Amino acid sequence: MASWFARSTDASHETGRLGPLEWRVLEALWSRTTLASVRDLQPDFPEIAYTTLMTTLDRLYRKGVLRREKSGRAFLYQPRLSRAGFESARATAAVRTALEGDGESVGLLLSFLVQAVS
Repeated sequence: MASWFARSTDASHETGRLGPLEWRVLEALWSRTTLASVRDLQPDFPEIAYTTLMTTLDRLYRKGVLRREKSGRAFLYQPRLSRAGFESARATAAVRTALEGDGESVGLLLSFLVQAVS
């Protein structure tokens, strides 16, 4: 599992969750086959200021969700995980968090899962 996602389950980290704009940016990057700069992504976000988009990409990078590399004066961004890999990591972290709870919580979770399957 990616280390950035492990951090996201810790409630003490404000970087743990993705906001609506962060999700939109991540979706826009997943739809591309190449690395993208802020300028490349700007047409997908006409209602968002260039600097807001730049800040959002930087936040996703600092959260460990994106890779970036320098190209001239700009950074090029790419998701660290594919959409499927990202969803798998989220599901794994959610189950791990649930299983790390007390015995009663785990029992309730397993009871719910058994009921849902049957």
